[in-house]
Amino acid sequence: MGWTLNRQVVLVKKARVAILLIAASAHAGSQAQGVPVPPSAVSLVPVATGLVHPWAVAFLPGGQFLVTERPGRLRVVSAAGQVGPALAGVPQVAAGGQGGLLDVVTDNDFARNRRIYFCFAEPAAGGAAGNSTAVARATLSADASSLQEVRVIFSQRPKVESALHFGCRIAQASDGNLFVALGERYHRKDDAQKLDNHHGKVIRITPDGAAPPDNPYVKQPAALPEIWSYGHRNPQGATMAPDGKLWMHEHGPQGGDEINLPQPGRNYGWPVITYGENYGGGKMGEGTARSGMEQPLHHWTPSIAPSGMAFLTSTRYGAAWQGSLFVGSLKFGTLHRLEVSGGKVQKEERLLQGNGERIRDVRQGPDGLLYLLTDSPQGRLLRLQPAAAP
Repeated sequence: MGWTLNRQVVLVKKARVAILLIAASAHAGSQAQGVPVPPSAVSLVPVATGLVHPWAVAFLPGGQFLVTERPGRLRVVSAAGQVGPALAGVPQVAAGGQGGLLDVVTDNDFARNRRIYFCFAEPAAGGAAGNSTAVARATLSADASSLQEVRVIFSQRPKVESALHFGCRIAQASDGNLFVALGERYHRKDDAQKLDNHHGKVIRITPDGAAPPDNPYVKQPAALPEIWSYGHRNPQGATMAPDGKLWMHEHGPQGGDEINLPQPGRNYGWPVITYGENYGGGKMGEGTARSGMEQPLHHWTPSIAPSGMAFLTSTRYGAAWQGSLFVGSLKFGTLHRLEVSGGKVQKEERLLQGNGERIRDVRQGPDGLLYLLTDSPQGRLLRLQPAAAP
């Protein structure tokens, strides 16, 4: 069953795009049937334009933004929307295909230490073939013009020749440890079921890159100690829920995009089980279930190509949206609002952007508003502005 579009009104006025958010019923599959809700008016406000394939946004004091561009540049955007020059100190990236400079987050204690973490496609050393996802730690200079004390704290093993499925989303827990969602590099999908590599895994590391002693495989011979969970495909969103739990989503093949809540030592099935199918059609794996493999909390079939995700904790859009999970779609340019309770998605509302832009990232800012990045050679940073009170 597809989703039902109720109606759409697009109003263009100067640099603002007023949008009626379109309610949609949740799709079928294993998901609960959604209940349509009245559309809510908001404004989609451009904050910055002219970004080259922006991938992630983080928030700095004073209303500034830190934005990665996939070709390998990190930029500061002022509160007024001025895009600054590329910061010095970014390491060499393997820019090509889906690879490049990807996620960025500020440390929980950024106000004191000015530390950031970012992940990127790291080329093999010495000109050798291959690349892998890596995580670096750095200090943002006082004038926000460069990165200092840059150090790679994690490199995915092994390096392979591929421009696909880097994953590369970072979420920092309240204890300071980092969760990093890693892709299985597409051609190495079977690696996702093996514990001697980092392909198709969620890892958990300290801010120095070490494996915490309570990771599930620290004491298991032949297993890599950083692994938290496995059997993932290509994660494109990760966030910490208000209760401190890790949520993530990952692309399926042709269909079967999933939301998962990675638990230590659990197997999430790829490529053995999936709700998707081979590109061009045909069965993938054994089916949709197998003993010892986790079911997704939610899945999209057909695929929406999800990217970016954030919980809304503020009431800036009204009490009805507080606590909702927001997920962007690269395929449709839609923003999906999910109401979750009792371990299930109870309602899905598809918010139509009206401009067809690929949504790459979704974050809640310090002001309690949602910010989006659109992925294109002329990418934009956008703010979802609540409608003015009547």
